[in-house]
Formats: sequence, structure tokens, C-alpha cells
Amino acid sequence: MKPKVCVVGSANIDQVSYVKRTPNDGETVFGDSYQMGFGGKGANQAVMAGILGAEVYVITCLGSDVYRDMTIENFKNNDVITDYIQTVDGSSGVAPIWVDESGQNRIIVIPGANDLIDGSLAIEALEKIGKPDVLVGQFEIPMNVNEQVFSYAYKNGVETVLNPAPANKPSDILLQNTSWFIPNEIEFEEIYGDIFNENNLLLFAKNVDTNVVVTLGEKGCAYIKNNSVKIIKADSVKAIDTTGAGDAFVGAFSFALASKLDIEECLKLALKKATDSVTKKGTQSSYKN
Repeated sequence: MKPKVCVVGSANIDQVSYVKRTPNDGETVFGDSYQMGFGGKGANQAVMAGILGAEVYVITCLGSDVYRDMTIENFKNNDVITDYIQTVDGSSGVAPIWVDESGQNRIIVIPGANDLIDGSLAIEALEKIGKPDVLVGQFEIPMNVNEQVFSYAYKNGVETVLNPAPANKPSDILLQNTSWFIPNEIEFEEIYGDIFNENNLLLFAKNVDTNVVVTLGEKGCAYIKNNSVKIIKADSVKAIDTTGAGDAFVGAFSFALASKLDIEECLKLALKKATDSVTKKGTQSSYKN
């Protein structure tokens, strides 16, 4: 049987401009190219897990605009099951993105329908889906919805993966129902309140009852094994576009976790997929070989 993954989270349309450098205040610059694609942290993570072969369900909320049907079709094309998508009047989420010639990005997320996802309907969907191997969440939907679905899943024996992005301090109830907590190093610093280093990671992990993995960009990722920090290095590549790399990591990690791989195998697969993604333009489009 395929590993079963359920992602509760956001879906956006990415509007990506590629520039040599991003403009200063009041400045206009010419861009090199533009493309529109599918994004949103929840959607990205679901698509990566689907590409890898999981049975993936997405619980998200879309607007009544032209992006709704496009997004649903994209999910289906990437083997993501769309039976439990919610729809509300108004706009779907969008994300204008600037990517400079080094591959670094600046992103503005306009949540739209993502802010209106209904937690009660999400619980009903989980009841119909049945017990997934892994439930995944992020912070592009309201915190109380994450609390509802994580509490339901965790109490029913489901492994839960929380990606606290964009950076926001999780509530105690959410952390108590989280099996794996996966920030990047910047998010870790904003949530923890101090710089990322091995000692601070150990101190943080001792104060939360969950497994912690911190992604470190081109340096790889860090996790705790036998009360010490272990770093797994990423392959060195030329980055073209880093947009969505963190979501590639979380989606691949969730697939591997649902497949019952050991932690190091999970992290190595996640790093490989994240590293591959930065060598191509786009978000979800960069996940495919």
C-alpha cells in the first residue's frame, strides 16, 4: 500500500519576477523574466509527496476566482486527491515573488481564502479520509485550525509534522500535538529568540516534547540524536531559484516518514529533493525531474 499523507494548509498562485537585483526604495528596475505558477506551502508539500508516490490528500481553501479550477487541476495532475478542498467567495491566495540572480527570493503572501479555511470541515474531512500515516501543517492558515487538526490527528495516533513558516511562535497546545517540528534556521531564531547554534538547539529541544529538525539551506540540516546535534550536509550545487526548497524538504520528509524509513534516510531524501529543486526555476515546477 502507498504511504498515506494528509496536508492541511495553504494554496497560492505564485507570481514570480526574475531580476538581476531587487530594487531599492523608490527605485524601478527591469526584470529578466516572469512566470506564474502554483504555490503555497501546503500545496507545495502535498505536490512533492504526491510526486514521490504517496497517497496524498490536501485540505485547503480556495476562492471563487479563476485560480480555483486551475489549482484543482494542478493538484490532480500531481496525484493529489482534491475531494476535501473548501471554497469561499472572494480571492484565492496569491504570492508575488522576486528572485535575484543569486537565486535568493523575497516573497509577499496575500492569504485570501487561506485565512477562511474551516477547522470543523477539516476535521470532518479527516474522519472521512481515515487514519493517514502522517499529517502536515504550516502557518499560512490560522493557528486555531492547525490546533484543531493536529489535536485530532495526534490523539488518533497519527504522526504530525509542523513547519512553522512563515515564522510564528506555536501555541503550547499545537506543540503538544506535534511529532516533528521543522523550522529553518531563521524561523528557529525568531521563535526561540536567539541565534541558531548547536547549544541553543539542544536547549530548545529539551523544553519541547517533540522531535526537532532545523533546515540550514545550502549547509544541510540539523537534528538531535542521542542527546547531541548531528548535521547532515547537502550536496553543493549552483542555486538558480530557492523558492519552495523548504517545502520540498518537508514534503519529501513526510513521504519518507510515512514510508517508515529511519530518520537519517528521511532527512537524506528530504535534502536531496530540496537541493534538486534550487537548480531549476519555479516552485512546484522545480520538483519534477
